[in-house]
Amino acid sequence: MRHWLMKSEPDVFSIDDLARVGREPWTGVRNHQARNFMRDDMQIGDPVLFYHSSCAEPGVVGIARVASAAYPDPSQFERDSEYFDARSTHAQPRWVLVDVEFEQKFAQPVTLARLRNEPRLAGCALLQRGNRLSILPFTRAQWDIVLGMASSRQQRGTRHA
Repeated sequence: MRHWLMKSEPDVFSIDDLARVGREPWTGVRNHQARNFMRDDMQIGDPVLFYHSSCAEPGVVGIARVASAAYPDPSQFERDSEYFDARSTHAQPRWVLVDVEFEQKFAQPVTLARLRNEPRLAGCALLQRGNRLSILPFTRAQWDIVLGMASSRQQRGTRHA
């Protein structure tokens, strides 16, 4: 089992959207490395940190799970889609996706600022300068640190309520 972080802009598709629909195809990935992670490495059941990006306060907002094996992203064939790829064919699709399934929304996000201030995450791919991938592998240790940060933040919030 591998652990992942997947980024989404909350005004496009948020953790609340995933909670509402339950399961969603992760369409529109047009980076070869991120595609390869989905195609070659993701397995059904792998846990995913759901990350809100390109917003006022980026951060990890919940947990999802990989719910399908990789399959062709239909948006690559739709001429009116912003993700249309004229070089892709049904016989040889260039882009794949996986379905993700909602697991949990955190009471409070684990913000990017908090992640950066955690010394044990110094080697985390998310925090590397210039890294803009929308899908990133996480080690089990990194996963556990982020979950611990989410739990401690939730517990603090509960005690003060």
